[in-house]
Amino acid sequence: MPFDGRLLAGISVLAAVVQTKSFARAADTLGITASGVSRAVARLEARVGVRLFDRTTRSVALTDEGRRFYEQVAPLLAGIEDAASTASGSSGVVRGRLRVDIDPYFSRMILSGHIGGFLRQHPELRLELITREHVGDLVADGIDVAMRFGEPPAGPLIARKLLETRVLTVASPGYLRKHGRPKHPGELQHHPCIQFIDPLSGQLFEWEFHAGEKVLPVKTSSALVLTDVGTMINECIAGTGIAQLLAIGVQPLLDSGRLIELFPDWPGETFPLYALHPSRHHPPAKVRAFIDFVLKAAQGAARSRAK
Repeated sequence: MPFDGRLLAGISVLAAVVQTKSFARAADTLGITASGVSRAVARLEARVGVRLFDRTTRSVALTDEGRRFYEQVAPLLAGIEDAASTASGSSGVVRGRLRVDIDPYFSRMILSGHIGGFLRQHPELRLELITREHVGDLVADGIDVAMRFGEPPAGPLIARKLLETRVLTVASPGYLRKHGRPKHPGELQHHPCIQFIDPLSGQLFEWEFHAGEKVLPVKTSSALVLTDVGTMINECIAGTGIAQLLAIGVQPLLDSGRLIELFPDWPGETFPLYALHPSRHHPPAKVRAFIDFVLKAAQGAARSRAK
């Protein structure tokens, strides 16, 4: 079968529209007119025999058929780009646009303040960090890689565990002066505990304590239930209640005495951080570089806690 160059060109235009969410912005990216983008999409739709986009005057979104088609062709485009980079001897060059969907807590507590150094190391890279509470549709949103705490969702995404961090149970000195310090996790049933809802599942996180092979579930209650970690930290500092927080990122609060770890003899519960990406192909250099940056930043935070 002869190679259909117009089909590949149409797929490239499709990818630009998906990533920019606009025919006009896709045209700017590709250096063609908006009408040229529209004609290319129309030809592609005629070629594959399905409508790929739902279009209004304000928005462009993939149809169900368009999403399935794009999920199949996006890895192939990435493979072509990787092959071209390898052929030109620049497979290790970090450049272009990198869109990262990242957990807002991790971005704020671990990466913030270090991102400028990463960009100075890679001057040909344009980094877009999108912070949101749950993983969206990486393919439809044009996301290269996502960083999320917790076990990865079921589905086609490729998951790589980057690290595990301890879950700490903490309170403020003011809270402990007023309510007393619990000596055992079981006593938390009699303390107000700030509870956290998983934004993805809508379920309360259950409190557990791990020591070796021993696992102790504890029922907690509170008048305050949150989905924002930053608010939970501030309310815990203010003495509203006892909270469970991830060890990574809170070491300065422990060092300064603004928070106190209550049960250091129950150190076994951990929470993972995963990198998620939509392609089974070897991730490009820009994704690998960002993952290395994340690991370095996280290891620096862990070393800080160990001191």
